[in-house]
Amino acid sequence: MKVLLWHVHGSWTTAFVEGGHEYLIPVTPDRGPDGLGRARTWNWPSSAREVTPAQLRDEDVDVVVLQRLRDLELVREWVGREPGRDLPAVFLEHNAPDGGVPNTRHPLADRDDIPVAHVTHFNRTFYDNGRAPTTVIEHGIVDPGERYSGELARAGVVVNEPVRRGRHVGADLLSSFADAAPLDVFGMGLTGLHEAYGLDPERVALHEDPPQAAMHAELARRRVYVHPIRWTSLGLSLLEAMHLGMPVVALATTEAVEAVPADAGVLSTDPERLATALAHFLHDEDAARLAGKAARAAALERYGLARFLRDWDALLEEVTR
Repeated sequence: MKVLLWHVHGSWTTAFVEGGHEYLIPVTPDRGPDGLGRARTWNWPSSAREVTPAQLRDEDVDVVVLQRLRDLELVREWVGREPGRDLPAVFLEHNAPDGGVPNTRHPLADRDDIPVAHVTHFNRTFYDNGRAPTTVIEHGIVDPGERYSGELARAGVVVNEPVRRGRHVGADLLSSFADAAPLDVFGMGLTGLHEAYGLDPERVALHEDPPQAAMHAELARRRVYVHPIRWTSLGLSLLEAMHLGMPVVALATTEAVEAVPADAGVLSTDPERLATALAHFLHDEDAARLAGKAARAAALERYGLARFLRDWDALLEEVTR
């Protein structure tokens, strides 16, 4: 199939374009949100090719994977077809509901011609999906390999834009975690994090937007992975860390409670208990390694790439039938 989708979520798309289809990725001169084009920090196959809005008119698109309401407008304008009517469509919902949870109504709740594919069961349960047909296709990860060494007695955190997103991503919790273990924070938009939350640069080091492969290599050298996220769908960085073979210390919120089994680390809503777990793994390398092995096994079983691509193939075949 020719599958049209926008580059909205780089890590998710990295897994999706590993399938057996041709993937049309819109690109605009400014490479803005409506035309980011191919990823520059992920290695995508040649089957994911860039197309300009003008070129899209000449492409025989089989199905579109929508990820924003804006995508509906762009399909009408750039392809000249109506999603869900004369162009098969799926709406991929990456995000947990926001606002008046648990009464948040999904934007496509009043339509029954475009199925909504949620990435977690938590999302589908907490949205009011109305008339929209729904399914859940859990994440899949391109396996980076078991690379854990844990040689550095430090904790790794991956979070994007923590200054802007604040409590959603648990930025305010980093100070207490840094008391238990020195932290290395990887991600985009880290500037100002020390100042915003009174973090000691001697205890919290920032690593701004490294390429994915480099981040995986560095992350695996840290003794333990910390997931301070309060409210997000399910951070792919958590699943990547588990694939690397890292033990996990995470807030027991949203879908994390399903993704991380008890022998893979410690989940709790009590930051003090999480800080104690951090210190434990920091000083007990054998316990850290054993938990990391359990984390990797669980991630491979539930979030493997082959299962993810099979699930998507089945859904795309269904909507184009």
